[in-house]
Amino acid sequence: MKKLLCLIFFVSTMTFSQTNFEKAEKLFSQEKYAMAKPIFESILLEDPHHLKTLEYLGDIEGINKSWDKAMSYYGKLKILKPSNANYYYKYGGCLGMKAKESNKFKALGMISDIKFHFEKAIQLNPNHIEARWALIELYLQLPGIVGGSERKAENYAAELLKISPVDGYLAKGHIAEYFERYKEAEKQYSKAIAISGSKTSYQKLADLYKNKMNQPQKAKILLENYQERNKS
Repeated sequence: MKKLLCLIFFVSTMTFSQTNFEKAEKLFSQEKYAMAKPIFESILLEDPHHLKTLEYLGDIEGINKSWDKAMSYYGKLKILKPSNANYYYKYGGCLGMKAKESNKFKALGMISDIKFHFEKAIQLNPNHIEARWALIELYLQLPGIVGGSERKAENYAAELLKISPVDGYLAKGHIAEYFERYKEAEKQYSKAIAISGSKTSYQKLADLYKNKMNQPQKAKILLENYQERNKS
């Protein structure tokens, strides 16, 4: 009888936790983060090793720009499941944002750690697209004296081209645009449009026309073409 009561209590507790998790997950998907957070926290009290709850809480803190709190959750996830590439990517992303908001001296001390986490994500998942984009941006933004490198950014863009051609062309266009090679950027963004027709590809080329090449009419026509092609 005692064992039966324990089993009933265990099952009812698990059901309650699962119902709460589904409720919190739905709130998160609706971007009601302030409402989802205390529910996730109550679940974590019952199960401190619940991976998805830890990740959701880390995501919420990241959205709130509470980088240290977000990293505390992602740090636990790295320990609990060190083979998951996304945990390293998210930790590195928060670290990068923290560095961006820190003074230059402190930020310089974080660079190697940021690179490590993005590179680790790629090591664990060779097809990780977001980590390569993050490294491209890092190498573009850093001054050459502290590790910035157009060549390294181009290398990651070339890797993206093999994994996801549209990302590869967008990355090559982004690098060319960063260095004010606008005709080359136009060429790469046009290739991205040709193979994918994605909204992002059209927007990148339209922004280039409007904001960098002083061709607002060309940007307008391009976006109208996108809307025409994607009429429901």
